[in-house]
Amino acid sequence: MKLNDIRDNEGARKGRVRKGRGIGSGKGKTAARGQKGQKSRSGVAIKGFEGGQMPLHMRLPKRGFNNPFGKDYAEVNIGMVQKMIDAGKLDAGNDITEEALRACGLARGGKDGVRLLGKGELSASAKFVVTGATKGAVAAVEKAGGSVEVTAPTNAELKAAKQERASARGK
Repeated sequence: MKLNDIRDNEGARKGRVRKGRGIGSGKGKTAARGQKGQKSRSGVAIKGFEGGQMPLHMRLPKRGFNNPFGKDYAEVNIGMVQKMIDAGKLDAGNDITEEALRACGLARGGKDGVRLLGKGELSASAKFVVTGATKGAVAAVEKAGGSVEVTAPTNAELKAAKQERASARGK
């Protein structure tokens, strides 16, 4: 047997039905659409239409919102960092940067950087260089003898910069 000899079994593939091609075909005249009405005509899209009654998707309440200014961080727990250090995938002697966390598979996604979270225990003394960190994570790292360097500006710094721009415009 050759590859060019391979065929489907007889009857495995059914040909498409050609509708509206004469009464003798069995699917002629109305083309299996029934008699008259909106659904027998072309260009019908009535999914979700409930005969003029308010549709279900419009009766249900809206919930939440999409924050256009929200940041998308890859979140990493210190407990998982400790596991990677124990497994030898991360070196606590060097700075633990966002690139190192991504390389070992801890930080996935997060187009705005990596944020350190305080879940778990950290026993290794390490220096972290990340975009953001929670107070609990910073406290846990410092308790273990390490340090956290946050590269993203804090809210206080952003407010000061905004006030500076406003005062420059006012002059």
